[in-house]
Amino acid sequence: MKKICVGILGLGTVGSGVVNLLDEQRELIKRRLGVEICVSRVADRSVFTKNKTARGVAPENMGTDFEAVIDAPEVHVVAELIGGTDDARRHILRAIGKEKPVVTANKAVLAVHGEEIFAAAEKAGCPLGFEASVAGGIPIVRNLREAFAADKIERLAGILNGTCNYILSCMTEVGADFGETLKRAQELGYAEADPAFDIDGVDASHKIAILANLAYGTPVDVEEYHTEGIRHITSVDIDFARELGYRIKLIAMAGEKAGKLDIRVHPMMLPESHPLAQVGGVYNAVAVSGVNAGPQVFIGKGAGSEATASAVVGDIIEVARWLENGGDSRIPAAAFLPDQRARLDILAPREISTRFYVRFAALDKPGVLSRISGVFGEHDISLETVVQKGRADEDGYARLVLLTHKATEENMQNALEEISRLDVVQPAYALIRVESDGMAFM
Repeated sequence: MKKICVGILGLGTVGSGVVNLLDEQRELIKRRLGVEICVSRVADRSVFTKNKTARGVAPENMGTDFEAVIDAPEVHVVAELIGGTDDARRHILRAIGKEKPVVTANKAVLAVHGEEIFAAAEKAGCPLGFEASVAGGIPIVRNLREAFAADKIERLAGILNGTCNYILSCMTEVGADFGETLKRAQELGYAEADPAFDIDGVDASHKIAILANLAYGTPVDVEEYHTEGIRHITSVDIDFARELGYRIKLIAMAGEKAGKLDIRVHPMMLPESHPLAQVGGVYNAVAVSGVNAGPQVFIGKGAGSEATASAVVGDIIEVARWLENGGDSRIPAAAFLPDQRARLDILAPREISTRFYVRFAALDKPGVLSRISGVFGEHDISLETVVQKGRADEDGYARLVLLTHKATEENMQNALEEISRLDVVQPAYALIRVESDGMAFM
């Protein structure tokens, strides 16, 4: 081929960034690849209503018909950049059905429909590139599929949502409360008008599902594991964490334990010396621990037009190399050969152990602490640290903070349910997991 043509589906922030990057780096790409890559067709829902243009693409090759772009004979590679699940799934499968390689930045469609898409790509013998679907410009997908191919991954843990990391970083560094910081993030464009997808942990959950699929060769259902966001994190807990030598981060993690998958997303207190604790602002980070390679940490921009476009174009170049080589040496989409993938059961709460930070408002009088610690003891939970901060309020309640030794999720939830019914404790409490051995990278 003298020229490889790309059809772009979606001309939003990422789509525009891809078009611009392919044009700006045209000569560099040609030097590395040997052929030119160009955008030949573009489809976008609002291309006419918003008078959108694409650098180097003739107006007659832009429109709202996604299927026309996919079906165009001159289009060799389809870049799905519209987001969402249902329409994206349909367009990706249509392109694969026509034996056209697909590149996508869409984590939601892969987390929800990944198995169907992976299977279709394998059947058609087409490459599927999705580096940009997780952690933006960090090449974690390529590393899991290629660099770690000969290693057993012990654990994955990451900061996979820039919005949450910005909010928690600002709360830690500036001392602002959650609502104030969220509003500031929205003003800066770091958070959507409706931020639920980010701050409730859904975005991070989709991303860890993809990484776990690649690392452990197992289909992952996002509905089967615990996902918790950061809405409940207060400046009080941020301050307590700092005093105890920790920082709070939203962590998405996965690991294999006794033939089962330990996968979850929730806020976690990390020691200040932990590499992930030091990642601030809108940056993402992924820590990978391999049996042979040891612990490694990848840090970079997790979102934004430039970083995400760089990952998308990197996949397009890899696909172009595959086309130039006649379709040889294709890496399986999901990293493992299809007949070598097997579903792992998700660990139940009674099988997951970690340390916990718990904050109560308890009556400041003799015997209260012994009642609370007695309940924990009955549920096989040992206390590591107990701190009472300040004097009691006018109603006689004081803040009580506890750090536990390792305990199961099930035991902790049962203990908290019982403690919340005590007449010496207010029902509301704060619960945050604390870094345990499985995430120790230092």
